[in-house]
Amino acid sequence: MRASDRAYRALREDIVTGRLLPGTVLGEVEQSQRLGISRTPLREALSRLTADGLAAPHNGRGVVVTKISPETVTELFELRQALECKAASLAATRGEPELFTALRRDFEQAADLIVQETGQDPSRSAYYALVARLDEAIDTAAANAYLAQALANVRLHLARVRRLAKDNPERLLATAGEHATIAAAIASRDPALAAAATSVHLHKSLEHFLAAAGPPG
Repeated sequence: MRASDRAYRALREDIVTGRLLPGTVLGEVEQSQRLGISRTPLREALSRLTADGLAAPHNGRGVVVTKISPETVTELFELRQALECKAASLAATRGEPELFTALRRDFEQAADLIVQETGQDPSRSAYYALVARLDEAIDTAAANAYLAQALANVRLHLARVRRLAKDNPERLLATAGEHATIAAAIASRDPALAAAATSVHLHKSLEHFLAAAGPPG
């Protein structure tokens, strides 16, 4: 793997997980030393982060980790609404019902998973892995490379926004039910219902994110 690719992946992971907080200046000297690479591949990595929207130019030199605000969350969900509802609709038309029936069952049984992870794994990685499986199944069934690429960028930013949501077991249980409904609609090969179920889920998620983030500052 090229040095620039390694740097990009490392910095992206640090930004998404919050190890590099919004507003952090990514100085070339500091980051090249931290990552053990020269400044040329680091600049390439920083350019890619800027193209992703995870960083932005800072005072004419270097870049800074972009901030997250209620306004940016709302904009993200406006795009997410259009993309994910369309993907769910296509998946209901083109996907394999058996796969989504199995995913529905998994989400219906996710209550135990969520409760167990509350104390054992605060990040709830297993539950979010299940969500990722549904996303992947929908992307594959939709069979639209351009749509999948656009969704990948949206989900990259969503991973950052999720940190603001301060998910609690009650909300996670609700999302499990919403995801089960989406999977069931796709399994029934009902495009309109799949899009509607996705829209309801996204509306509730946005309300939760904005409540956790607080009023605009």
